[in-house]
Amino acid sequence: MPAISGEKLFMAGTVADALAALADHGPEGAPFAGGTWIMRAPIRRERRAPFYVGLGRIAALNVVDVAADRIRIGACVTHGRLVAQLAGLAPCHGLVTAAGSAANPAIRGMATVGGNLSTWDFPAADLPPALLCLDAEIELGTPGGTERLAIERFLAMRRDLDPATLVTGVMIPRRPVLTGHARLPLRKAGDYPVAIVSLAGVLDRNGLVEDARIAVGSVEASARRWSGLERKLVGHPLDPEEAAALAEAELGAFTGRDGIEAPGWYRVQVLPALVRRAVHAALRGQS
Repeated sequence: MPAISGEKLFMAGTVADALAALADHGPEGAPFAGGTWIMRAPIRRERRAPFYVGLGRIAALNVVDVAADRIRIGACVTHGRLVAQLAGLAPCHGLVTAAGSAANPAIRGMATVGGNLSTWDFPAADLPPALLCLDAEIELGTPGGTERLAIERFLAMRRDLDPATLVTGVMIPRRPVLTGHARLPLRKAGDYPVAIVSLAGVLDRNGLVEDARIAVGSVEASARRWSGLERKLVGHPLDPEEAAALAEAELGAFTGRDGIEAPGWYRVQVLPALVRRAVHAALRGQS
């Protein structure tokens, strides 16, 4: 774990210890796992917390548990470990691609699932759109016990969570879906994509889309589902070109955020091409 200069660090041994320490320090305390976002706070001209609760030694947060009907990913599992342990598992093709293409190898070896989800001011995170497509639930540790929230609700309220609340894991139901993930990085954006599209689809016996989940990341302040496109895909073959054409007609659903790496209009305009790529990826993952 990276050293923190000028701040206090308490290494918790259990989730209960971590929650108690966070409760004791209130808004002055913060969880610390991989540290990839926290350590670069000075670059963003942000104040770091005076007290951190280290989570890396908590065994329960470092486990990937694969069962017949669901997958649980501990909050301290890194992107690299997620790829290694879920590669080849249905319905994880899109999620594995998201984790395996995020940032760069050094960051993927440190950045954790919980940190990626909890960082509300990082719009370009790859995992939220992939997990939105999988109907994931976020597991929270609180002083009153464990809670689970649908990921849509968690993303909407994560900025305002009580300081004594901790993301402890992610639950994903296992069901027969095709999944794909596509992102568009630009050289001047560094490791961060200017737009992300994740897709999950269920086909009927005739090869038509019976159910669809499409999520978009990095275009707006937070990842969210593309419900209009989802409805348009149902009843059609899962075809890359047709999906891209349907996406073109639904671009009005988004107002892109302007940034130094790309203007908002550009983020929106590249979405049909990313939809095409995500469908291609889902179909390749099926074979």
